[in-house]
Amino acid sequence: MTRLFNQPSDFAGELVEGFVAVHSDKVRRVPGGVVRNTRTPDNSVAVVIGGGSGHYPAFAGLVGQGLAHAAVMGNLFASPSAQQIYSVARLANKGAGVLLGYGNYAGDVLHFGLARDRLLAEGIACEVIAVTDDISSASSQELHKRRGIAGDLVVFKAASAAAEAGYDFAEVVRVARHANQRTRSLGVAFTGCTLPGADHPLFTVPHGKMALGMGIHGEPGIDEGPVPSADELAELLVASLLKDLPEGIGQPAGHRVAVILNGLGSVKYEELFVVYRRVAQLLSNVGLTVVEPEVGELVTSFDMAGVSLTLCWLDPELERFWCAPAATPAYRKGNVVVAARLGTLDLAPLQAAAIPPASAKSRRSAHCVLQALEIAERTVLEHVEELGRIDAVAGDGDHGIGMQRGVMAAVARAREALAQGAGAGTLLRCAADAWADKAGGTSGAIWGVALTALGSSLGDTLDPDATRVAEGIQHASDGIRHFGKAQVGDKTLVDVLVPFAQALNEAAGQGLELAEAWRHAAAVARDACTATAQLRPKIGRARPLAEKSLGTPDAGAVSLSLIITAIEPLLAAGVSPARRPEESLHE
Repeated sequence: MTRLFNQPSDFAGELVEGFVAVHSDKVRRVPGGVVRNTRTPDNSVAVVIGGGSGHYPAFAGLVGQGLAHAAVMGNLFASPSAQQIYSVARLANKGAGVLLGYGNYAGDVLHFGLARDRLLAEGIACEVIAVTDDISSASSQELHKRRGIAGDLVVFKAASAAAEAGYDFAEVVRVARHANQRTRSLGVAFTGCTLPGADHPLFTVPHGKMALGMGIHGEPGIDEGPVPSADELAELLVASLLKDLPEGIGQPAGHRVAVILNGLGSVKYEELFVVYRRVAQLLSNVGLTVVEPEVGELVTSFDMAGVSLTLCWLDPELERFWCAPAATPAYRKGNVVVAARLGTLDLAPLQAAAIPPASAKSRRSAHCVLQALEIAERTVLEHVEELGRIDAVAGDGDHGIGMQRGVMAAVARAREALAQGAGAGTLLRCAADAWADKAGGTSGAIWGVALTALGSSLGDTLDPDATRVAEGIQHASDGIRHFGKAQVGDKTLVDVLVPFAQALNEAAGQGLELAEAWRHAAAVARDACTATAQLRPKIGRARPLAEKSLGTPDAGAVSLSLIITAIEPLLAAGVSPARRPEESLHE
């Protein structure tokens, strides 16, 4: 378990502070993560990688010459926010475009996608590469659904070496996707991992058993079996990967491969060497030539006892990039010509924008919006443990704490915005940025999209009547489905949001006032939430454990339904969005 920490909530920030203090010759801390502290030539492509903290040396340990130009670091096991990604990418950009690289997890997909759109809107060339190397997380017919584990290193290094070699933006993207297509990994775990301050692991493995196909965020494996010998484990991993050959690889014999045997936290190097001894024999036996293998901790999961094996099927170009020199805090290969230290960074473009002017009506409406957010905060705090328990049935159990971080940040920022004279729309957009930034993860991105969409519909001039609120909720539904790719029936928050939005729009279209329209739609939301218990997840971390989730509603659907229901009395009490909260319509 993690023993050395101060306040658990400060752990992620303090580890970055200490990391930079040790490696200031190579990295510099910036809002949202770290960037190289050495100069990069102008008009070169920047490779920005990232994900949740807790996986060192991924992701900050891979920043430096020959590898990533910057890393975005979210909270523990939670994706960084779109704002963090945007900020780091803006600072890393050298004029030739930015490639954003991450593991294929729902929260990362949402946040990196939002950041990409924001960078593109500012004229910065940007593309994303979601690493999909884990063969246990989806079938070969659904490669796009596989998650990223230790194969991240192969893809990030190939893209970074291509950028270092002067490839243009389109070519760097091509190399990254090619490396991803040719990379396969599989992992096992013997014990779960425990986050700082927690008194129990995220998941457990029965004594004397091994979980096959665990995830680096503590997702349980897809199968269990007896703990094998070192040789038996090597044989299982190699045989499994050789059954999942990339397209274009007919037979293993004659190919050259990059190999990573990765320790996840508690398996010692000596044990890894014993396993690798047999891995090398098996690969040689089938006619494969291993090129510069890596054995050690490259993508970890705190104190998880486990290992993963990665194969990348090389061609001459990928081999050149795999063998190219690199010098980062945690990964070194060959010899690099040390670049000059970075000069002063201009952080002015990242400063928050001023609060725009708003009408008196909208400023009064902002009081009601703040009340609704405060109700959401009380609701989440009341149910935080239950939300975590529901999420842990087939996920990683962090939904409750993520919602707590997000809603508390949203309320704090909304109060600041209200004190600065914000209208309803601006207050919601400020709350959205704070929620997404502090919560990270899937729920942070979803609620950030939702509140931003609602705020854009309400604006800072008009009264938020039933029609306008319904329109905003519909835009939120559309935006979440666009960025998150979830549909009704996938067992996500969308299964509540879509019918709620439809019911609210129908009620508003019939001329009902906001309170009555909301009451009607809230009942629909509760029914839809209950119905998710009978669904099997088709997207996200719970998908590989679909059977385990049967009988339990989706955690995101539950939290949304609870908040919708809790807001209903506020509207029913006659608090008019166009008047001060202490004024009643029934005076």
